[in-house]
Amino acid sequence: MLLLLTGFVASFFSALAGGGAGLVQFPALIALGLPFTTAIVTHKVAVVALGVGSSAKLLRSHRFDWRFIALMLVAGVPGLVIGNLLALQIPAGPGKILFGLSNVAMAVYSMRRPAFGLTAQPRHREGRGLAIGLALMAFVGFLCGVFPSGPGLFATLLFLRWFGFDYQGAVAATMLMVGLVWNSIAGVTVAMAAPVPWDWIPALAVGGILGGYAGSSLAMLKGNAFIKRAFETVTLLMGAWLLFQGLESF
Repeated sequence: MLLLLTGFVASFFSALAGGGAGLVQFPALIALGLPFTTAIVTHKVAVVALGVGSSAKLLRSHRFDWRFIALMLVAGVPGLVIGNLLALQIPAGPGKILFGLSNVAMAVYSMRRPAFGLTAQPRHREGRGLAIGLALMAFVGFLCGVFPSGPGLFATLLFLRWFGFDYQGAVAATMLMVGLVWNSIAGVTVAMAAPVPWDWIPALAVGGILGGYAGSSLAMLKGNAFIKRAFETVTLLMGAWLLFQGLESF
């Protein structure tokens, strides 16, 4: 029951904010007794359920630009695979501090701009602007591989800041691209590289599917202002948690 609840809460808030499932699920797995590397593997496999649940709702209620989504997906996959393999080998302390500061900066950036992400202003969808965006998304893919929590929020911010999405559109694109497809690729990659405690996965997955569906449903119902506040809150908490973890490792 505790694993099911962990999966539900993690996926619910991640589907609301466009990332951050690791804020709840990853430390919970460590607290429940899994070693650090095993917790990374378990989280990356189980979090696929977030994408399944949220996408089940979004595919019925949101219109996607499938050409654009396909380009973003492909751009991030090489870095994603490399990052996932590196995540099992590199020390995380300095990266967590840098990543934590970046998350706090994202939250502050959005908080200081009351109108940010409330209306869609499409830009950089062709030519040089699109090429730069694809390069940025490739780097986000690498971050999604290396870090067990938080990088999905960078994809949401990239959709908002560079491509001019509103919050609903940015979160929907992140849940489909990162939550479903990238998480699935990451899950397969780490499962092939390290042992997975498969007896933990079913409860986490059921909770994740239910949480992802519920979170996306609420996000679509409440609109951009509500999602903006959820993004800012989750990003700020994620940044603080990563900073704490990074400083603790020294």
